[in-house]
Amino acid sequence: MSMLNEGIERRPTPAGVRAINKVTWQKAGRVTEPGRYMFRFGWLTVSAEDLAVWQQFPDAAFTLVRMPAQAEDDEFHLGAFELPIGRSDDA
Repeated sequence: MSMLNEGIERRPTPAGVRAINKVTWQKAGRVTEPGRYMFRFGWLTVSAEDLAVWQQFPDAAFTLVRMPAQAEDDEFHLGAFELPIGRSDDA
C-alpha cells in the first residue's frame, strides 16, 4: 500500500465544506498496479482500466467517487476523467 498524501484538487461545496474532486496519476503517486491505496482522507481503489487510461494519457484527471459506506473508513474509486486542454498525442 502507498500513502497518497497531497496534491488533490479540492473544490468548495455548499456551506463551506470542502470536497475532494479530482486526482491525477502524479498526485496518486504514479501507482503501477491495480489495488486499494490509502490517502489521508480514506481509501482509493484503482482498477486496471484506470491505469490503462493513465498510461495512455498521463495528465488525465479522474473524478473521485465515494463508494457506498461499507466500513468506518471513507472509500473512493475513480470515475470519469478529463484531459488537459491543448493535449495532443500526435507529437
